[in-house]
Amino acid sequence: MNNDIARILAEMRNHAIVAQGRSMAPAQETGGADFSALLKQSIEKVNDLQKTSQHLTRAVELGDPNVSISDAMIAMQKSSLAFEAMVQVRNKVVSAYQEIMSMPV
Repeated sequence: MNNDIARILAEMRNHAIVAQGRSMAPAQETGGADFSALLKQSIEKVNDLQKTSQHLTRAVELGDPNVSISDAMIAMQKSSLAFEAMVQVRNKVVSAYQEIMSMPV
């Protein structure tokens, strides 16, 4: 997850450099991945973590002997951290968008 966020932030920095008029090679030439694909993949990963957390929590609540409460708690924490990280990335994207939109043409 951290690797995905680092790539997304690097891509955002590249776009900011290009928007400021400085020269920067496109992401495809530097080996970077498509921003929208990375964002979609990250969102899907967070969604999967939340589904897993809900499934394990429900299993503990129903008394499933194959699922320990510690597994459910760890899954809940992973889900929570991933969601918070995704919110921070969204905030950065919105901030970058607002900065770009306020630039004079």
